[in-house]
Amino acid sequence: MRSLIFSCVLIVFLLALTLSPASAQKVERLQQLPSQSGDQNGPTDADDARARITHDMEKRAAKERVAALKSDTDKLLKLSVELKSYVDKSDENVLSLTVIKKAEEIEKLAKSVKDKMKGPN
Repeated sequence: MRSLIFSCVLIVFLLALTLSPASAQKVERLQQLPSQSGDQNGPTDADDARARITHDMEKRAAKERVAALKSDTDKLLKLSVELKSYVDKSDENVLSLTVIKKAEEIEKLAKSVKDKMKGPN
C-alpha cells in the first residue's frame, strides 16, 4: 500500500514538473529550435523517455493494485469465515458485540476492495 501511495505521489510530482511554467518555457524554446532531423513536429527522445517511464509506472502501479486486491480478498474471506463461526455459536437471543465489530470490519474491507477494483480514476 505504501508503494502504491509512493508511486502516485511520484506521478503527481513528475506531472507537476512537466506542467510547471518554467518547464513550459523550456519546451517552447526547444520547439523553436530547428530539429536535427528536420522534422519539428515529431516526438523527441525526451518525450519517448517520459512516455516509457509513465507506462512503466502505470504497469507497476497496476501490479501493486492487483497484489493488494489479492491480499485484501484473502483477508475478506478469513473475516467472513470468522463471522460465520461467531454467528453459528450465538443464539437467537444474544448477538455478540464481536459479531457486530467483525461485520463492520468486513464492510470496510469490502468497500476498500470495491474501490481498488474500480482503479485509480
